Amino acid sequence: MSELRERTATYDGDEPRERKATWARLLVVFPAELASTLPLGAPETIIGREPDDGTRVVPHATVSRRHLTIRRDGAAATAVDLGSRNGTWINGVPAGALPRALGHGDVIRMGEVCAVLELGEGEPPEDNADAETLAVPGRSSAAVALRRAVAQAAGDPSPALIVGESGTGKEFVARELHRSSGRVGPLVVTNCAALSATLIDSQLFGHEKGAFTGAVATQPGLFRAAAGGSLFLDEIGEVPLEVQPKLLRAVELGEVTPLGDTKTISVDVRIIAATNRGLADDVEAGRFRRDLYARLSLFEIALPPLRERRADIPMWLSRLTARWRETRNKPAQPPLELSAEAMEAVLLHGWPENLRGLDQLVHALETRTDDEVITRAMLTDWLHSASTPVPKSSEKTPSERPAKPDREALESSLRTHDYNVAAVAAEYRRDRKQIYRWIEAYGIDLER
Repeated sequence: MSELRERTATYDGDEPRERKATWARLLVVFPAELASTLPLGAPETIIGREPDDGTRVVPHATVSRRHLTIRRDGAAATAVDLGSRNGTWINGVPAGALPRALGHGDVIRMGEVCAVLELGEGEPPEDNADAETLAVPGRSSAAVALRRAVAQAAGDPSPALIVGESGTGKEFVARELHRSSGRVGPLVVTNCAALSATLIDSQLFGHEKGAFTGAVATQPGLFRAAAGGSLFLDEIGEVPLEVQPKLLRAVELGEVTPLGDTKTISVDVRIIAATNRGLADDVEAGRFRRDLYARLSLFEIALPPLRERRADIPMWLSRLTARWRETRNKPAQPPLELSAEAMEAVLLHGWPENLRGLDQLVHALETRTDDEVITRAMLTDWLHSASTPVPKSSEKTPSERPAKPDREALESSLRTHDYNVAAVAAEYRRDRKQIYRWIEAYGIDLER
């Protein structure tokens, strides 16, 4: 049996309970030349500068020979600094010699090296999808899962719905879906929120000359413009309810009827839609047709926010910097130079604007008048909330959360959820790290 799977006894019966397989890995992300993935499969893994029995090596002068140890017990993980010369920080706080509970996405700084811890259930992420990393970049488990989803949907003619917060890069994903689909026609991109409320019908499906005041010539519309290719409808939730039946017919049957005409026209178009809002909620509220939503979401691709793929932030920072310089004919070198503390702050920032916010930071840093190394102090105006990740819009405010449970209530919740800490965290609307802190404070033994 794999070391990632263990069996322990419960107090609810005589039969042992099998824990779900879990995986853990440490993604070294800074400095860029040290970028690597360190598997943490053993119950205890030592991170250090020099190879030793089972040591995961981070070859940097500020990392001690035996710097810290990461211990795993099922889904739980803790870190202990081993008396390192240059210290260990977890999410910006010194680790010290006492065990510190760890959670998925935690940022660990060892001297001047930054890494991101990832924990998960099931099989560890394998990046064997066909989607190009240039189009859907990143080493995080979230990026790997995204590439797999894109690769699965790309070659199918069915519509695809990309769901994600504003600024997460939905158009990048749409372009990769089209590129890898093999369709020979163009990718036509439009933002439904920018279409005229009074003319959206003709803009999508076309119109005949004289169909309405100002229609001085026949226009084919966006569907026919994308014939043989793909039509990317961003902010699909903004399409007026009265236009949605025609959109459903176009998506479902491949037929459009231009304004001022009675004949239907067949169109061969693959629909890619995107939204930054909950269309399911709009359906329940009567703002979006249920049948249209069902048709558009045959493939639903969730695009996680930047704060949920922290390991990819340095890569995006470099990529956006290169794009900023290219559009201004600036030299590609030297790259932006950040201190370890500055990169730590960038990793811990909530990034409510996602890639747009990171692009703003690039603009601010690239328009400086000096060439000094960028320190954390220089980022104060941008990263004032670096230690407070932005909550998801679906999360309750702290005042609406259940109160901290006593030991008996917490043990009851753990038993109810089969000792799944993530489920307990969802019940109490807390981060998993907080649940582990309660478990540690009450001295509850998870080995049951």
